[in-house]
Amino acid sequence: MKVRIKKGDTVEVIAGNEKGKRGEVIKVVRAKEGKYRVVIQGLNIRKKHQKQAKTGGRQNLAPGIIQFEGSIDISNVMLVDPKSDEPTRIGLTRDGQTHKVVRVARKSGEAIDR
Repeated sequence: MKVRIKKGDTVEVIAGNEKGKRGEVIKVVRAKEGKYRVVIQGLNIRKKHQKQAKTGGRQNLAPGIIQFEGSIDISNVMLVDPKSDEPTRIGLTRDGQTHKVVRVARKSGEAIDR
């Protein structure tokens, strides 16, 4: 499976509790069985109760409740078209001069890669 969403892309969530919200992809994570998940800045906030850890050579971890972004399945997000500012599917084409593979927004036909 080709991953067509990359770190730094602006995406919109199309399913789940965060539906309709937008954010920037922090990282793409490969989960079990070849499935992919994405972590989006400021979305899917989770809380974790952390106990103070005292280890030999490492720094002490502060106790308390920490917040972090949880991952979302890659099928539940769509890339935002740079031209029309709407969610769009992504296609792959070859550049005529350099013969490199370029991601293209299906709605507007505009190249996504910089």
